[in-house]
Amino acid sequence: MVSEEMVRAALKNVIDPEIGLDIVNLGLVYRIDVVEEGAKVDIDMTLTTPACPAGPQILDQARREVMALADVYKNLEDVKINLVWTPFWNPSLMSEEARDELGFF
Repeated sequence: MVSEEMVRAALKNVIDPEIGLDIVNLGLVYRIDVVEEGAKVDIDMTLTTPACPAGPQILDQARREVMALADVYKNLEDVKINLVWTPFWNPSLMSEEARDELGFF
């Protein structure tokens, strides 16, 4: 069965092309909800800015990475990604690893 940890690991494969770090460590993923015994995944995430030119690419790649889990876990039927703006993203949401990588101390 698909778990939140598996989804989070899959989302680490999604790299923000402008920043060069994954969306999980950037703090762009706010919520992952695995429901109906792993058949559906509902994700709340944001972008670093509403004007992010890579936004559509990032959202599409995120959905594809999570749907790839369906190749192994056949019960995964749907992935819904909700683009949210509350709370608005800021660098304090990044992991310590991401802050170190980008020089935020």
